Amino acid sequence: MKSFINVEDIGDLRQALAEAQEIKNDRFKYQHLGHNKTLMMIFFNNSLRTRLSTQKAAMNLGMNVIVLDVNAGAWKLETERGVIMDGDKSEHLLEAIPVMGCYCDLIGVRSFAGLTDREYDYAETVLNQFIKYSGRPVFAMETATVHPLQAFADLITIKENPVAAKPRPKVVLTWAPHCRALPQAVPNSFAQWMNADPDVDLVITHPKGYELDPQFVGDACVEYDQRKAFEGADFIYAKNWSNPGVSNLADYGKITCDDRSWTVDTEHMSWTNDAKFMHCLPVRRNLIVTDDVIESPNSLVIPEAANREISCSVVLKRMLEAL
Repeated sequence: MKSFINVEDIGDLRQALAEAQEIKNDRFKYQHLGHNKTLMMIFFNNSLRTRLSTQKAAMNLGMNVIVLDVNAGAWKLETERGVIMDGDKSEHLLEAIPVMGCYCDLIGVRSFAGLTDREYDYAETVLNQFIKYSGRPVFAMETATVHPLQAFADLITIKENPVAAKPRPKVVLTWAPHCRALPQAVPNSFAQWMNADPDVDLVITHPKGYELDPQFVGDACVEYDQRKAFEGADFIYAKNWSNPGVSNLADYGKITCDDRSWTVDTEHMSWTNDAKFMHCLPVRRNLIVTDDVIESPNSLVIPEAANREISCSVVLKRMLEAL
């Protein structure tokens, strides 16, 4: 596996899930693969779970790890070509990237959407520069449009919590309000990975105008009535996203709805089939979800976060095997 960005990159999904269970049973089984190999993790944005889980997964596989915080521990980097660099950015990404590639074997990149230029964000401009110029295998640690390590961990978590006498659980991705404009990366990848699993019945619910890009929605059912979407659900995945600009490009990256009735509370969960609650974290309590729901026995947010180590371990293992 030369790169890991979308669900297609993982290959056979059932095999990948089986491999995840194998690694979970013995996290150090493939430690020999990373001997004398170096992972470079490059962060243009903040991180907690991604940073810790990726570093832990790499260490489990015997790798050396270099972590670079671009905005705190390096020169400010210019990303645009043709720019006269007479401002506060001292180095261009096109020189920095091949230099980084000299010091490592694998590269993980975290670079969020700017939420001002949809074309630029959805072209994955920064990530693709690393793929093109680093000379190393590259994987996404959340990019402008996707967060595949999170979605893979989400699917692992769902598989670990089977619904009795129901071969195809109903999984609902629900928009929820937020005080800041957030990217669409997590919901995009979640929808993409759930669609790739034939044993999942995916429903997406959100206010009108918040439609995700069709390439991620796929054949999922879109229901604008949140209560109707929740009925009979086995898993509720709450996540905010800013306006994707699909219906109106001028709205891209903006908060065009702040309807607090979409906050997931006990009443919302009562509409479900005793559903499990999921969220990628960090979460704004009593805005995305109420205290009683996230603290309930049906909350999977901590096991879900723990599975980030497992999803990353599978990805790194496969990339190391391809070196």
